[in-house]
Amino acid sequence: QVHLVESGGGLVQPGGSLRLSCAASGRIASINTMGWYRQAPGKQRDLVATMTSEGRANYGDSVKGRFTISRDNAENSAFLQMNSLKPEDTAIYYCTADLRTPGSIWNTAYWGQGTQVTVSS
Repeated sequence: QVHLVESGGGLVQPGGSLRLSCAASGRIASINTMGWYRQAPGKQRDLVATMTSEGRANYGDSVKGRFTISRDNAENSAFLQMNSLKPEDTAIYYCTADLRTPGSIWNTAYWGQGTQVTVSS
């Protein structure tokens, strides 16, 4: 069984910063892509940022230049540094990992429970 646990969400004023963390644990053989999506009330879940195990990053257009994703492959962890936060960044942020479990030849996407980020004065 695999678990993804997010941390670091909270309330921050516009222009502030937050750092999210995601740790994957359990029976994991390898992780390909890890990253973050977000979902605001009444909206679809959108890409925030992802990073491959080789370090290639992909960002949603609305966060480019403000958010930075990083990974610690040895610790099966991913991080999202969020700067210059705006009220429209308010959402539940979900960690996701595309990974392979021992004995499987396929990658499967796993999701965390989400962490709330609220940007408000």
